[in-house]
Amino acid sequence: MKEGKITYIEKHPDNFKQVLLLYESLGWNTLNLSVEELEKMCKQSWYTIYAYDDKQLIGMGRVISDGVITGIICGLCVLPDYQSKGVGKEMLNQLVIHCEKNRVIPQLMCLDSLEPFYNNSGFKRFSIGMTRNISR
Repeated sequence: MKEGKITYIEKHPDNFKQVLLLYESLGWNTLNLSVEELEKMCKQSWYTIYAYDDKQLIGMGRVISDGVITGIICGLCVLPDYQSKGVGKEMLNQLVIHCEKNRVIPQLMCLDSLEPFYNNSGFKRFSIGMTRNISR
């Protein structure tokens, strides 16, 4: 892998197959989402940021929000070869800046193993997350 200049853009990709490949490389597609479902997921988000190395999508993150009170940061991910190089931190920073500009409180849920990453960016544990499974 030859790393070039990493660029961060808000514009959605022309081809969401790259999003599918990103999710699959991380083992995140346990719901077997299609390219079309991932496109809908991204386009219906309140704010989305994408990271590219040249034309290759290497990371993304998004916020779902009412645009008034709370913004939930979700789907922050980086290809394994680019992890621990500041890409995730920069995307998280841009997600938080967007929330703050709009006076929306950024919140998120994460695995215990990722808590130090988010603590280093000013997030603090505040609640118990809960979920309910549905049939898909």
